[in-house]
Amino acid sequence: MKSALRILGKMTWVELKLFMREPITMAFTFALPVIFLVVMGGVFGNTPDPDGRVYGGVGPLNYYTPAYIAMVISSIGVVGLPVHIAAYRERRVLRRLRASSLSVWTVLGSQVLVSFVIAVLGSILLSVVSFIIYHADFPKQLALFIPAFVLGSISFSALGFFLGAVLPTTRAAQGVGIILFFLMLILGGAGPPREVLSTPMRVIGDATPVWYVIQLLQGPWLGKGWNIDASLIVAGITVVATLLSARFFRWE
Repeated sequence: MKSALRILGKMTWVELKLFMREPITMAFTFALPVIFLVVMGGVFGNTPDPDGRVYGGVGPLNYYTPAYIAMVISSIGVVGLPVHIAAYRERRVLRRLRASSLSVWTVLGSQVLVSFVIAVLGSILLSVVSFIIYHADFPKQLALFIPAFVLGSISFSALGFFLGAVLPTTRAAQGVGIILFFLMLILGGAGPPREVLSTPMRVIGDATPVWYVIQLLQGPWLGKGWNIDASLIVAGITVVATLLSARFFRWE
């Protein structure tokens, strides 16, 4: 048991360093969410709407900070992880890993742990920027926010494995991932206020997984408790994506 954990730790450390060397991962996880947060803060500030018609009556940056934490998580699931897996398959790294003494669960488990660590680092950076520049609130119910964050991270890791399984090349993974990222950014609850979106746009936004992760994170962040409906949907997405990944995953 200790030997297996030691191997998992070493594999995770190596994969973390490799992940951090990917320019596209760094850009979509650490840079873009912070840039969009600063832009939204510059446009809307953090003063609540007196009529409470938008952002649920809270300050825009208190609304957007957990939303962009969800985008940090999603960027790993739709961009970083699929590109990483597709590149490994193209270079036949997956084939060599499968032929080695490493277990499948060690290889896949290290990817999940790396995704979680990067999501934590990106979220901390985003929160610190939001607090320093716009004096946004930190989570009001941290004990609920942590499991919500973990569930969201696992869900997008499962989606990342699925995309990595079905997308044949690195270029395909990059193209599809970037399109999905910006679609979720604009329509999934992290872009313009949903109140100003047309009905078809809101319907598309409701179909994006990030919308439910945003709701899941915003509840404890804003002190509104655990969103049961959102958590069930996110858990369901996790199960379906995991089953599809197992069905379609290819080592070479």
